[in-house]
Amino acid sequence: MSRVLVTRRLPGPALDRLRAHHDVDVWDGELPPDPDTLQRLVGPAEGLLCLITERVDADLLAAAPALRVIANYAVGADNIDLDAAAARGIPVGVTPGVLTDATADLAFALLLAAARRLVPGSDDVRAGRWRTWEPEGWLGRDVHGATLVVVGAGRIGDAVARRARGFDMDVIAVGRDGDLHAALRRADFVSLHVPLTAATRHLIDAAALAQLRPTAILVNTARGGVVDQDALAAALHDGRLAGAALDVTDPEPLPAAHPLLRAPNLLVVPHIGSATHATREQMTAMAVDNLLAGLAGRPLPHPAG
Repeated sequence: MSRVLVTRRLPGPALDRLRAHHDVDVWDGELPPDPDTLQRLVGPAEGLLCLITERVDADLLAAAPALRVIANYAVGADNIDLDAAAARGIPVGVTPGVLTDATADLAFALLLAAARRLVPGSDDVRAGRWRTWEPEGWLGRDVHGATLVVVGAGRIGDAVARRARGFDMDVIAVGRDGDLHAALRRADFVSLHVPLTAATRHLIDAAALAQLRPTAILVNTARGGVVDQDALAAALHDGRLAGAALDVTDPEPLPAAHPLLRAPNLLVVPHIGSATHATREQMTAMAVDNLLAGLAGRPLPHPAG
């Protein structure tokens, strides 16, 4: 029986499968463990089930000499130093595929909400500013028949494109070698679906935003670092962009006093792309599968890329 650390309470019954075979410690705090606490807790662990809120770097690995496997509760592993893990021979697992449809649903929900100004309209109803039917009130952007640029042609990007075609949208997919700026010049909406790497950090910077028409709307359900938030705030303040809807920010959580939140026509939600009951329970099951395999010395069923 091995010692396993799980860094948060997780939905679904899958942790019971883990407890049937191993000694499992679950961090019970309302917030993630701070780095010092995490380093102390991981010390005796042979297995680690962590979230994107935990930075697993060489220092943390050095504090866990018995660690044999890491299961990340996420589709990617940008919170983990994969080179440092590989140097220790520690396999890293992720939870790919399962959150595709949930995240694509949210991306399209954000697109619709930003296009039709649902949040300002709802706020005005609650504040008593809805006095009559207004022919010029709460005007938004047409989604049906518009042009959507999908940046990143992976599973989630493809799923968003399928939803867009149901609205008769003209979809332009931009892959790794595509001409991003040329596509942005044609966009009514842009939806981001790339991993965060050195090449994609601030992929949407001031130069990219300058390609967009002032009627365009940007949606990001990928990673916050893909967008230069200072440049985004400036574009929104200056009216060079009609709106933006973000499920991810840099940092996360975004402090309430962060300058970005003062930008107009901005919708931000708290990283809920995978936040459905079924999706999160399946993510738990996949993470447990990775841990059980790694602790048994078998290849992980869902290894990090």
